[in-house]
Amino acid sequence: MSTTICQVMGFLVSTLGVAGTIMATAMDTWSTQDLYDNPVTAVFQYQGLWRSCVRQSSGFTECRPYFTILGLPAMFQAVRALMIVGIVLGILGLLVCIFALKCIRIGSMEDTAKANMTLTSGIMFIIAGLCAITGVSVFANMLVTNFWMSTTNMYQGMQNVQNRYTFGSALFVGWVAGGLALVGGIMMCLACKGLIPEESRYKAVSYNASGRNISYRTGPYKVGSGYEADPKTRKGVGYDEAPRSEDGRRPYPSKYDYV
Repeated sequence: MSTTICQVMGFLVSTLGVAGTIMATAMDTWSTQDLYDNPVTAVFQYQGLWRSCVRQSSGFTECRPYFTILGLPAMFQAVRALMIVGIVLGILGLLVCIFALKCIRIGSMEDTAKANMTLTSGIMFIIAGLCAITGVSVFANMLVTNFWMSTTNMYQGMQNVQNRYTFGSALFVGWVAGGLALVGGIMMCLACKGLIPEESRYKAVSYNASGRNISYRTGPYKVGSGYEADPKTRKGVGYDEAPRSEDGRRPYPSKYDYV
């Protein structure tokens, strides 16, 4: 029962993680305008991975997508790629995990196949979570670098300083979603061990003789001196090597004389 609970919980947690990754990727609040020095403003700007938006004090919001790809920074495009890879791996992991659930029987699928599918989906969830966490962290590092550069220019008295941007809500959603996907993948990998049948863990191989059964008799072992006569030169079973007299009789009686 514990294996089933661990597998189901891993599936649910991973589902939340994948859904959160999709939500974070689609959100427009990856970076928001810093209002520390100007709390009252008529225009509020925020940006996402796919478009930038401007919200006026009247409540009107206008969003403009990025019409260029080559014009964007390389790190920005890398963040996009990491989030897309995380989403694709997460969705594939969910599809594999649905068929690997122990509480669902599909045909005559063995437990060993379900264990392999569970391990595969767990690895996919782990990679998807790492991709999401890495993508969000890279974007956050870009924001921190630009923030301090803008702050330095501001204190140096430079004119036409661009607005400073800080962390948006999408970053926190992405971090939490990546962590959930990572934890769900680990739980799926732990549940894989409990799905493996006991007989397949310890396989014993028995060897049988292919030929006829041969029985050996045990008896006393006699060590020869190396001077015995060749068995091929013996005349028969009752042949005795004792010397005979002139009349053909042995000097001492033998058991064969009384036959």
